[in-house]
Amino acid sequence: MDLGSNSFHMVVARLVHGEIRTLEKMGEKVQLGAGLDERNRLTESAQQRALDCLRRFAQRLQGMPRESVQVVGTNALRVARNAHQFISRAEDVLGYPVDIIAGREEARLIYLGVSHTLADDEGRRLVIDIGGGSTEFIIGQRFEPEQLESLHMGCVSFRHQYFRDGRISRRQMDLAITHAEQELLNIQRRYRALGWQSAIGSSGTIKAISSVLASLKLTDGTITRSGMQELRQRLVDMGHTDRLQDIGVRDDRQSIFPAGFAILMGAFQSLDIDRMTFTDGALREGLLYDIAGRIQHEDVRERTIGGLQERYHVDQEHGAAVEATAVALWQQVAASWGIAHANDEEVLRWACRLHEIGLTISHSQFHKHGAYLLRYSDLPGFSQQFQQDLAILVRGHRRKFAPSIFEGLEPEESLRLRRLCVLLRLAVLIQHPRNLEPPPEARLTAHGDKLTLAFPKGWLDDRPLTLADLTNERDYLAKQNLKLTIRDGGDNAID
Repeated sequence: MDLGSNSFHMVVARLVHGEIRTLEKMGEKVQLGAGLDERNRLTESAQQRALDCLRRFAQRLQGMPRESVQVVGTNALRVARNAHQFISRAEDVLGYPVDIIAGREEARLIYLGVSHTLADDEGRRLVIDIGGGSTEFIIGQRFEPEQLESLHMGCVSFRHQYFRDGRISRRQMDLAITHAEQELLNIQRRYRALGWQSAIGSSGTIKAISSVLASLKLTDGTITRSGMQELRQRLVDMGHTDRLQDIGVRDDRQSIFPAGFAILMGAFQSLDIDRMTFTDGALREGLLYDIAGRIQHEDVRERTIGGLQERYHVDQEHGAAVEATAVALWQQVAASWGIAHANDEEVLRWACRLHEIGLTISHSQFHKHGAYLLRYSDLPGFSQQFQQDLAILVRGHRRKFAPSIFEGLEPEESLRLRRLCVLLRLAVLIQHPRNLEPPPEARLTAHGDKLTLAFPKGWLDDRPLTLADLTNERDYLAKQNLKLTIRDGGDNAID
């Protein structure tokens, strides 16, 4: 499900012998982006429009396993200051988590959807997707993107700025096209230098332009430079969006059509595009193929984590030892602590592998450097919330276990991440000697805020530094009302 700035889309499909077969598609014009007020907060009326749509979508999702459903928000929710409030309400309606994805992650998923709907040809292709609040530009070959960009311009935002009253004047059209070209200056030289053999459009806006060009018999539906120039003149001559029905523009798209056209015209001129074809593949199809990849153990997130380990020279063997220890502890308390979902295991595993990523910058406070890298890097496959979770675990894996680490989170989410963070902290301390020992046969039990960690008899006697680390950790946790009891064989707790 794609919660776009202009439209909400849902596609339901089945994976059959490795191929995705679409069962049903649904889409509604919600115009969430138009519901942002002057303070970039979603108005109550806009939220209600969106929630009403989601209630209709939700009926189709009933009974589907959580791991088979992905719901993502794009530019409007990236921008909205009260996005967390809307997401909480949307999750209550749907019964599934809603993730906000970064612009480049949106671009990656769009390219994934487009590349699976085209012939598997050699050569680079340029893909453009014009949304309500952002426009994505991707260059790639086959299924691999090489350049990903998301620019802050869309058909809803341009309509507000240039065509608010529906009038289409030459001056306003020229201003809108120039604005689009200015936005493209940042990528123009790089994209034109890399080049492409074919240009593909993948959004409703581009589909509408293709359809109009065909209905006017300016082209066969192919979007050409000459066809765009002729359509530009006709739009100005028509003078108002009310007349766009005469050239076949649907009622629900008339108000945003000139804005979308201006963005595409700016792209044609800035990037020197001669012709473009339209394809149906888009973000929602990309989400489906992303889910399928995870089911078939082709998870792009694993590649992203591996790439980070390589780029920042992370000690991968030590990370694997910490991961094995943390997972062994997690398996024992996941049920009693309410952290048994697959997402909980994933974020714990990846935080273990990356907990030392900040060492590349400095040893001093490297946990804070690592958290910053994970929070603000473009990480293919990850939503903004998942990146935030990773950053919080890495930030909290050593030194003070301060409440400020979990500030701004909902109570339920704060509790979940606190508990996962405790497991990471314990695993890091047990593997502090860095001798790559397998996890000890320790028993961990949890009852609310009380933890008991019992080691085999004599294990801690042979590791006095580990005992000292764990004793210090007990004090850190006590300041957050978490009681850690350490046992070394038998029933007696270690003071």
